[in-house]
Amino acid sequence: MLVLAHTGRESARRSARQVIERLTAAGVAVRVTDAEVPALECAGATVVPAGPQAAEGAELAIVLGGDGTLLRAAELARPAGTPLIGVNLGHVGFLAEAEPDGLTQAVDHLLAGEYRVEERMTLDVVARDNGTQIARTWALNEVTVEKAARERMVEVVIEVDGRPLSRWGCDGVVCATPTGSTAYAFSAGGPVVWPEVEALLMVPLAAHALFARPLVVSPRSVLAVELVREGGEATSAEVDGPGASGEPGTLESERAVLWCDGRRWYDLPPGARIEVRRGELPVLLARLHGLSGQPAGGEFTDRLVAKFDLPVAGWRGRAGRSAR
Repeated sequence: MLVLAHTGRESARRSARQVIERLTAAGVAVRVTDAEVPALECAGATVVPAGPQAAEGAELAIVLGGDGTLLRAAELARPAGTPLIGVNLGHVGFLAEAEPDGLTQAVDHLLAGEYRVEERMTLDVVARDNGTQIARTWALNEVTVEKAARERMVEVVIEVDGRPLSRWGCDGVVCATPTGSTAYAFSAGGPVVWPEVEALLMVPLAAHALFARPLVVSPRSVLAVELVREGGEATSAEVDGPGASGEPGTLESERAVLWCDGRRWYDLPPGARIEVRRGELPVLLARLHGLSGQPAGGEFTDRLVAKFDLPVAGWRGRAGRSAR
């Protein structure tokens, strides 16, 4: 198994060492990345380079930290098809499966093989400038196109399945998966989508328009965001690639930034076109709960209540009670 942790937190380092000791005592081969070795003091673990090969052939990747740590781990585990299981040592920890006080029990379940694996949809994104590809990447939660200049909006034309839908002046646009519906898209006023629902979301950020509502479209749809240059056109001259400054005289307010899961970013020149579609490779998450056959939707409902501390006092339902 591969063990990853938020090594900037003492609680994560301590928990990671505890997990490594428990796994190695049970005779399980454990890997850690070379970037984390100094902080983890991981005797008995095999050290591997911090890249996609780190998860190759591993049964599971155990991640100790917050959702940001799990998103980092997804970059390593996704190419190898290795399931991730998170232990929340952050704030909300929506993607995590266990809390710190349940760490020992979680490891015991994993050692006993008492877990199931579910697929989470991802996004593949391509950015082009005048037909030339300038970025190609992916995301688990969301892809955002955001203004580069704080003092001005970015002007965009939104497209769904090859047809223009609307034009907005806004702070940006979020394209999200159901997994990401409780992340940035949620903060921007988007809908909460249950993970088993296959769909793509598009949520405007502070759009100055009458029709600028969150959209939920088919998982087979292709979403596109075109940056409009001053003067109204959505085309621009060629540039060398991500981070290029564009043609002379270009105003910073015309530019934008492409973010993926808040981790990877690319500069976008005026007139750039960003296409988002369902990713070819999913991210696999291991789940300990629901082994008794409880519907996944019920698990997610319970997670919403717990993570957001939602008021449910007065509920009169009963487990096993037939609906009328």
